[in-house]
Amino acid sequence: MSIRVRMTVLAVTGLLVAGCTSGGSGPGATAAPSTTAGTTPPATTDAKPSEPAAVPPLPAALTGQRPDWKRCEAPESGQRPGPEWRCATVKVPLDHAKPEGATTPVALIRKEATDKGGRIGSLLFNFGGPGASGVDILPQAATEYAKLGERYDLVGFDPRGVGGSAGVVCRDDAEQAAAEASVDLTPDTAAEEAAYLEDNTAFGAGCARRSATVLPHTTTTATARDLDLVRQVLGDDKLHYFGMSYGTQLGGTYAHLFPSRVGRLVLDAVVDPTADTAGHARHQTIGFQRALDNYLKSTGEDPKAGTERIARLLKKLDREPPAVGDRRLTEGLALTGIAVTLYGQSNWPLLTQALADAEKGSGGALLELADYYNDRDAKGHYATQSHSQRAISCADSSERPTAAEAKALIPEFRGLSPVFGAFLAWDTAGWCANWPVKGERSTPEASAPGAAPILVVGTTGDPATPYEGAEKMAKELGDGVGILVTNKGEGHGAYGTSPCVTKKVDAYFLKGTVPAYGTTCS
Repeated sequence: MSIRVRMTVLAVTGLLVAGCTSGGSGPGATAAPSTTAGTTPPATTDAKPSEPAAVPPLPAALTGQRPDWKRCEAPESGQRPGPEWRCATVKVPLDHAKPEGATTPVALIRKEATDKGGRIGSLLFNFGGPGASGVDILPQAATEYAKLGERYDLVGFDPRGVGGSAGVVCRDDAEQAAAEASVDLTPDTAAEEAAYLEDNTAFGAGCARRSATVLPHTTTTATARDLDLVRQVLGDDKLHYFGMSYGTQLGGTYAHLFPSRVGRLVLDAVVDPTADTAGHARHQTIGFQRALDNYLKSTGEDPKAGTERIARLLKKLDREPPAVGDRRLTEGLALTGIAVTLYGQSNWPLLTQALADAEKGSGGALLELADYYNDRDAKGHYATQSHSQRAISCADSSERPTAAEAKALIPEFRGLSPVFGAFLAWDTAGWCANWPVKGERSTPEASAPGAAPILVVGTTGDPATPYEGAEKMAKELGDGVGILVTNKGEGHGAYGTSPCVTKKVDAYFLKGTVPAYGTTCS
């Protein structure tokens, strides 16, 4: 997929009883294209993101800002953070090439260090996506970072185009629900292909209508420049940063742009900076199938036979999607429900239950899992993370694969994964189809000569950002900069699930201890 690698911060375990707040990723991220088939993008079609080359210095009116920290309000879905959390907004240039021009907001949330005497500075988090709201997620996940919170101010932020930072909106709930029900994400006929591509085009047109001002400026490069301004506003000489999933791309981009300002950076669940659109899709096809094989082995089932069984189920759902109340479990929604459980080994029992139910004709469990990933609540309201996700991805990538190019990938991808291959092949063409903004580049830059050591953590069983991406990132950052740490295990992200990795990361952040390159945790 085109770098759509959202972090699942909270465990899915218990979802079928109570539900959780998600961060999600993998197959299913293209959920619910708009149903306004045939709509064409408006006049912003030729808009280009800002040139990432050298930019003018920021004016004192921006670098001299002092955040007005106030008690946080409750997010759209969820509880109000406790009084220890404070929220503020800072202004950043809408276009960093024109720093004296229009500005756009960046929303922040902070919990101050508890050990005032031993305080190191601010520690900024990005939980992935792109499109995850750090303002919403960090208070929910903060118990995992309590040790770091003793000596760091824990700071979450909404990147530009996300949530409280001029969040991109592309369609309403009715359009999203209708598309989930009607658009085939693995089209088999010419009519289905046309509807699939028209819907994806219409999605982009909706973004341009509703979010025309910010849409050309949602690149990762622009957000990395925002990060450096936030660093200055917070009063830190260096950036201390914890990036997960897509957040590793943002961290690598920051290190490339500002190597001398790198403090202590950790990149966990790493995006391959050398892969293009087809390369990312190929990696995820391999990664999700690898995770599925490991799941099947854990149940005692032969991976090949189990994969064929699941593929048969998906074909049946494509022909005859079962009713679940007034909705239906489509092949695409079932695939999404399967994928989300592969983000962590603790979720595997849910997959066993959901598959057994679906094979008996009951699609409720898989549909509920898909709703979790797609940010749909019990009332049918969808969050807009997927809108921001696509806006950032398509502003970043200059590649626009055609339907013919996507179809040419299908035989190879199906060979790699009979379950996920066709979806991920089609997704290369669908995700940014006729996008109203031209993308920045084919692959991001991550070389950071002269930067301080950066920890790069890869998990061998990671489905969404396969381990090989961590190897590539460490190499791209450069000798002595990218420090590879290997976690032999399952799931998307290692911190908080691997005691060994957690210990290494804590020692790095709190004491500056840099592990040896190639350190392995198992």
